[in-house]
Amino acid sequence: MDGDSPIDATGTLVDGTKINGVASLRDALVKRQDQFVRVVTEKMMTYALGRGVEYQDMPTIRAIVRESAANKYRFSSIIMGIVKSAPFQMNMKMPEGEQRASR
Repeated sequence: MDGDSPIDATGTLVDGTKINGVASLRDALVKRQDQFVRVVTEKMMTYALGRGVEYQDMPTIRAIVRESAANKYRFSSIIMGIVKSAPFQMNMKMPEGEQRASR
């Protein structure tokens, strides 16, 4: 219940899978665990870099997902993989008002 209103926890995923509550959502995500982990990693990488993920980032994302599998896809292993990645390590933010010198 949300106050006096009942919560409708039903829905349908893009592939047609019917969802009726948290348990069925979890089951659907577990069936597609590799895809779920990859998408979460992409979204976290987008946040960490402050830009969209591009095709050249995909080998890094796949490596992070592969390495996190050894730790049962723990969230902390995904975060550490992102932090240790070259795109994150080399990401530089320019102070406000400064611009890069053109070459």
